[in-house]
Amino acid sequence: MPTETELMLKGYGLTTAELFYRMPDYTHVLNSFVWQDYDIAPDHPGLFKFVEFWQREIEGPLHSVRFTHRKLLSSGQWHNQVGEFTLH
Repeated sequence: MPTETELMLKGYGLTTAELFYRMPDYTHVLNSFVWQDYDIAPDHPGLFKFVEFWQREIEGPLHSVRFTHRKLLSSGQWHNQVGEFTLH
């Protein structure tokens, strides 16, 4: 498994996502879960893999996902990427 520095040198950045989901027994209640890992923008394969896992294995249905991505190694500049998508 590559180290964090090796991942950053390969173009990975830190992706943080906040997943809002409904409680299985109380569907009117929204709860949140924070997920963070190194991922590649703009496709975010790690984030989408986790969302697919959640939909397949977790009982609480997703309401929405909000995420941001920051490349930690750059030439003195950083680009903050924010995205949000809603699941029905």
